Amino acid sequence: MSFARALALPSGLAAGTVNPATLTAGKKSNPKAWAAAQDFEATFLHSMFENMFTDIDGEGPFGGDQATGIWRSFLSQEYAKSYAKAGGIGLASQVYQSLIAHQEANARAAPPATQTATPTASPNG
Repeated sequence: MSFARALALPSGLAAGTVNPATLTAGKKSNPKAWAAAQDFEATFLHSMFENMFTDIDGEGPFGGDQATGIWRSFLSQEYAKSYAKAGGIGLASQVYQSLIAHQEANARAAPPATQTATPTASPNG
């Protein structure tokens, strides 16, 4: 398996032992929170991948010229996005659970909404 392929898939998916459907099971109750959690994980992974690739020189499209840094940045960003979507390292699940717990705690702590009386029009105006 190539290095790029290994980065693109979590180890369980590469070995065929993890079902991708189970990685996102239960996370559809708040798709906006799940998307934010995946974006957070992708940002974290992008930072890690960028650091991994900083000292790599080589031949081909990513070696030898000034565009190397730009193209490596794009490549590591896409690796991070695909890795996070495929299940990542589990960070998105933890962030999602924290977001949901925080939302539930805020909902419980918020005072109940009271209805306000609608103003009546005065006869003068």
